[in-house]
Parts: sequence; structure tokens; C-alpha cells
Amino acid sequence: CLSLSRHRKVLHTHDLVVVPLSADIISTVEFNYSGELLATGDKGGRVVIFQREQESKNRPHSRGEYNVYSTFQSHEPEFDYLKSLEIEEKINKIRWLPQQNAAHSLLSTNDKTIKLWKISQRDKRAEGYNLKDEDGRLRDPFRITSLRVPVLLPMDRMVEASPRRIFANAHTYHINSISVNSDHETYLSADDLRVNLWHLEITDRSFNIVDIKPANMEELTEVITAAECHPHQCNVFVYSSSKGTIRLCDMRAAALCDRQSKFFEEPEDPSSRSFFSEIISSISDVKFSHSGRYMMTRDYLSVKVWDLNMENRPVETYQVHEYLRSKLCSLYENDCIFDKFECCWNGADSAIMTGSYNNFFRMFDRNTRRDITLEASRENSKPRAILKARKVSTGGKRKKDEISVDSLDFNKKILHTAWHPKENVIAVAATNNLYIFQDKIN
Repeated sequence: CLSLSRHRKVLHTHDLVVVPLSADIISTVEFNYSGELLATGDKGGRVVIFQREQESKNRPHSRGEYNVYSTFQSHEPEFDYLKSLEIEEKINKIRWLPQQNAAHSLLSTNDKTIKLWKISQRDKRAEGYNLKDEDGRLRDPFRITSLRVPVLLPMDRMVEASPRRIFANAHTYHINSISVNSDHETYLSADDLRVNLWHLEITDRSFNIVDIKPANMEELTEVITAAECHPHQCNVFVYSSSKGTIRLCDMRAAALCDRQSKFFEEPEDPSSRSFFSEIISSISDVKFSHSGRYMMTRDYLSVKVWDLNMENRPVETYQVHEYLRSKLCSLYENDCIFDKFECCWNGADSAIMTGSYNNFFRMFDRNTRRDITLEASRENSKPRAILKARKVSTGGKRKKDEISVDSLDFNKKILHTAWHPKENVIAVAATNNLYIFQDKIN
């Protein structure tokens, strides 16, 4: 069980750039299955992979520090001449595949194209060839009088990222989700109106398993906002909508999953209905728990935990920044009300985390019902410094340590977070900076 009051130690802060440019804004963060690698994607189409340092006798506290392992350009800007449409290179999502051999594999996607990348490393080189000289030139076979056994010599580590497959031309609208299935052979991708199922070995075709596009686009009432495969049952997946509903589908029931197996929706309280109700109820992220028993959804103001066996209401609701309810009008005017916050589980499913404004991020302990607000900023996040809990004041009179809701910076927002699958290590993307925090080390 996570003790949230202790979860405040900075191990390392990675500043990806010195001058913040829009291309350097981090757009996705994802740990691999072991947690030893951490991948980030940015608006410039780059993928940066960090590797966790192993503990050594000389540096006993170095374990936990993540250093750059590989950087490569995943996507380039394109132009669709048929539709006169620019396709930006921004990485929308990264998903790791389970490791099958010495190399690592991940899927990355922009608005239209998904790519499968292989990341491999070499730290040895062969020397002592029979058919080549030391300078690499081929030798005359007739002049070879003796044979020697080539040997492997150590060399500086070289990491290579190579595209293995490109999955393209299957989405008319912008891809918002990719999710690797538990069979490790297929994955799904979702855009605003469709969900497609792919086989990792087949690039030229996919199966359309959800299509909510109406015959007349003027009758469109909702769009798909996120989709994810069940962690254990390869036939089950969920997708969420802009209306605040979640549909659980079973691919065994029909080839086209237009009719859901389960429909999750919380009825709205008529007394609290306002002009902004429909906008703030839109679900920006959905995540299954590691156990597969629960799923978590994030809307604009709250995080909800649903039991898959109970469709009529969530079993837990956590307010992320309820103090913004009075600010919805100004948030609508500056378009912040359309921000898409993500959420994540810890490895034991006992705590959840999501982001907020002013570089705040929120953590909720499901067992004790305690919550904490922490801030990721360069000013107060020196390595090995303990983070202090932050509080937001809504009234006229505020305490010394509190920050007024009127002085929150809405340009500083944490949309993307990730939790190590086994340990209390978290990654938080604050605009163009990546922060990695770890539980306090005694």
C-alpha cells in the first residue's frame, strides 16, 4: 500500500530542452513492462527513451536515476494532397510491447500513422575475420594459408532504433488511442468515430470493430475519446465517449461491436446541470486496473473508478480540482476546458494519479481515501529534495502555505503521467520538462 505522505522525493529531473519550443512539448509518457525503460514522445515527432541506472558499489544511490538511452525521430510532418490537410508529426501515444528477446519494441502513433520500432543495442564487435583485412578490404582466398577464430571485443554501447512495420491508411480521423492486446499478437487503434483491430505482423489491412459514424454527419452526437484492451481477456475492450459514457465490448459476440456488452454511465444530477455540463463530462482517458477488475475514467473535474460488474454508477469518485467549477466560464474562453488529462494506476492498483493546472498533480490512496497535491516545477524540485504538499485556497482569506485559485497558471498543465508497474516511481510531463519522482529513501 502506498503511503502518499512519503511519496515526495525527487530522484532526477530531466530538462529536455533549454528554450521551450512547441516542438519540445511532451505529448505522451509510458513505462515499459519492467519499468526499466521510460519513453516520451513530443510534438516534434521525436521519441526519447530513458533507461534506469543499475546500482553500483561506487554509487549506491544511483539506482532509480533515469538517463537518456536513445533518441530518434519517429514521425515527420506530412501533407495529404487529396484533402489539402497537414498531418503534424506530434506523437499522440506510445505503447510498449512485451520483451521477447534482447531487443525492445514499441508502437508510436501520430494522427494517422502507427509505427512499430525495434530498439536494440550493441556493446561488442567481432574482430579477426579470415576473409577481410583489418581495414575491411576483402582478402584473396588463395593467399589465406591459416584460419583464425574471430573474437568478440567490447566497444562503446551503440543503441539503434529501426522501424520494423508501418501501419497506415486505416484512419480517416485523428488517432487518439492505441492499446496492445493481452495475446501480444494484436492491438487496437481508435479515432473519433472508429476502432480498428490490427495484427502486429500484417500492415496492409485491419479489421474495423467499432464504427459509430452516422449516415448523415449532421446527426453526429458523440465521438470516441479513448479505447483500451482488457489486461487479461484478449476478447474484451472498452471505449469512452465525449458524452461521458463507457462501452465494454466482447469481440466474441460479433465481428462489428456496435452493440456493447456493458454500458457504464452515471446519471447526472439535474440540479447541477449547466451550460458546461456536457463539455466537462467528456471522458479524456480510460484505463483498466492491472487486475482487470476495475477501470478508471478521467473527465475534466474528477476521476472515477468503476467495477466492471456494476454499470449504473462508479464505486469511487475523486475530485481533482473542484475549485475550478466556478471558473468554467473563463476556462471555456481560453479553451482550457477542452484539455485532455490522462490518469494512471500504481502497480498494486491501490493508488491513482492524474494531473492538474499550475504544474500540480494529484494522487489518491484508494485504501485510506487520503489524497495529496504535489507540484512539479524547476524552482522547488532539486534532486533529492522532498516535495511539499500544496493546497489551493478558494475563500477570501488564505493561509501562508496556500495558493489562491485566482493565481493558478493555466498555461502550466500536467496532462501526461505514468507510474512504474512495480515500484513507487512516477514520471510527470510538465510542458517540455520531464520529472521523475520516487518514494522517500531512508
